[in-house]
Amino acid sequence: QVQLVESGGGLVQAGGSLRLSCAASGRTFSSYAMGWFRQAPGKDREFVAAVNWSGGSTGYADSVEGRFTISRDNAKNTVYLQMNSLKPEDTAVYYCAAVRSDRRYYREVYEYTYWGQGTQVTVSS
Repeated sequence: QVQLVESGGGLVQAGGSLRLSCAASGRTFSSYAMGWFRQAPGKDREFVAAVNWSGGSTGYADSVEGRFTISRDNAKNTVYLQMNSLKPEDTAVYYCAAVRSDRRYYREVYEYTYWGQGTQVTVSS
């Protein structure tokens, strides 16, 4: 079992930046692919970004490509999501997710085993 705790959400103006963090409990953090998803009211949870076990391979949703960066520090059991040039459309609860994997990262909600409780990101216009 893995526990994930997100932090760093808040209220920012359009064009601003936020950095989200996800702290994981496991000693074997480096054996997990990690992802960020988001969910706005009345909408399905959607893929934002993901990274493989080593941090050497990343993927992004088209809507955030070039603006968001996912990274991880396995020594600190932490994954980050740097969000720049934020838009009101980015407003959502952001969730951190993990799945045991020594190969690729994953893009689908159903592929992940562990989830954090989410952190609210609100972007005003």
